[in-house]
Formats: sequence, structure tokens, C-alpha cells
Amino acid sequence: MFAFVLRRLLVAIPTIIVITAVAFFMMKVAPGGPFDLERPMPEEIRERLLAEYGLDQPVWKQYIDYMAGLVQGDFGPSLKFLDKDVAELIGEGLPVSLMIGALAMLVAVVLGTFLGAIAALRQNTSGDFAVMSFAMIGVSIPPLVMGPILALVLGVYMGIFPTGGLNFSRYGLSVLVLPVITLALPQIAIIARLMRASMIEVIRSNYIRTARAKGLSASAVIVRHALRAAVLPLVSYLGPASAAVISGSLVIERVFQLPGMGAYFVDAALQRDYTLVMGVVVVYATLIIVLNLIADLIYSVLNPRVSYDS
Repeated sequence: MFAFVLRRLLVAIPTIIVITAVAFFMMKVAPGGPFDLERPMPEEIRERLLAEYGLDQPVWKQYIDYMAGLVQGDFGPSLKFLDKDVAELIGEGLPVSLMIGALAMLVAVVLGTFLGAIAALRQNTSGDFAVMSFAMIGVSIPPLVMGPILALVLGVYMGIFPTGGLNFSRYGLSVLVLPVITLALPQIAIIARLMRASMIEVIRSNYIRTARAKGLSASAVIVRHALRAAVLPLVSYLGPASAAVISGSLVIERVFQLPGMGAYFVDAALQRDYTLVMGVVVVYATLIIVLNLIADLIYSVLNPRVSYDS
């Protein structure tokens, strides 16, 4: 297992380098800059600011300097939040993003697995059709659209949940309900469809028939034998699902005014805060790589036929 993890981490290094290079040069190509204001700035002040942050250097030199600092764990100063550097901003926003993303994945896995199993065990019944209809709706409506709809209906019209902010002292955990549901709904739909298809295939297999022929109860057959095999495709999907939730949280945090990394990322992109954008990109890329690695390890544990040498 150690060799497998080491190989994956070694592969991750050039992946992160490529991601940072693409993000860095795309930002430089985009029009505008961090010191472009509505009112013209005196040229001498502008040149002094560019020199202060090294933005007067050639682009390739800026990239080398940035990567040299990144290797040492230095994300650089923020170009807009002058009293904080990028590492401090990420330290403030990352726990919020991780909390929202982890809760959304937990809800998606639990509800998606349950609904998919119910649909498979009641194939071609009204329950199956209801689950699949819900899955189609969940896949068709993106979180960017679903979030404002939920906020309008459940927050504004019905007044059940708060529609923004992270005021635990006033609203308690209810502030997490709408953003978590918004992020989880598409994944619930996808996981339910995956689980249904996998469960139908498993319950029709020969070893399930053998288990039933031995006199095992239906619940024992499903829980002990069918579920473990049926969740394998689901485990394989956990990596891409985590990436989808992480990327979706960038927008959802903005919609629900959450103080996570998504809000920083959107503001930094609009204001051309190059170092903050790069810091968020590096952190998110690292998270996705690590989550995919964890999903592969879980799959290897659940499926003995998979070798760490593969």
C-alpha cells in the first residue's frame, strides 16, 4: 500500500505543476490587472506598485518566482487584502468549504445509496419510477439554479431556513441546510442511478441465487452480500463526485454568502488578485487529488481482486 500511495503522490506533482502553469498564464492573458481602478492612477504610483509585487517582470520570471515560493509553502501576499497574505485567507475560508463539502457528500452518499437500493429492489414499480424521476430532475437542474430557488421558496416565502450567512449563534445548524442540500441534490441523483443499476446487476448474479437457496433471509442476503458488491461502482465515483462538490461549492458559497474559499475565489478572479486565485487553485487541485487517492484506497479494501500493484 505504501508503494501505491507513493506512486500516486509522485504522479500528483507534475499534475499540480501543469494546473498551476495553466491557471497562471491564463490569468496573465486575461485583460485587466489588480491595480486597474475606475479613476486613473498616477503612473509613478502604478509603476511602484507593480515593482513592489514583482509584476513588472516578464511573465515567465513571475511564474518561476511564484513556484519557488510555493515549494517553500509561501502563497504570497494578497494584492487586494493588504492586511493579510494568501495563506491566512485560505486558513479562514478552507474550514468552511470543507465543512459544507463534507456534509453535502455525506448526505449524498447516504440518501443516494438508500434511494438507489429501494429503486432496485422495487424495480418497475411506482417507487422505482419516483426515484428515477427525482434523479432526472436532480441531474437536469444545476446547483446555480437550484440554490436561488430553494432560498426563495424555503427561505423567503416559507421562512423555514435562513438564506445566507453563517450565523450559528442566531440560527444554529439550520444555516447549513440550504447550501448542503443544494450541493448534495445532483450527487444524490447520480448516486441513486448508479446504485440502482449496480444493485439490479448484483441481485441477479449467481452467488445471490445461491445465498437464497441456502435459506438465508432476504434482509441477510441484501445486507451481507448484495450491498457490499453493489457499492463498488459507487466507491469508484466518490473521487469525481468529490471534485464536483468542491467545484460546485465555489458558486454556492457565493449564492448563500458563506465565508468560504469560494467567495474569496470569485472576488479574487473579478479583481485580478493573482496570488489569491492561484492559492485557491492549488489548494482545490490538491484536495481533488487526495480525495481521488482515498477513493482508490477504499475501493481496493472493498474489492480484494484489485491489487495495489495495478
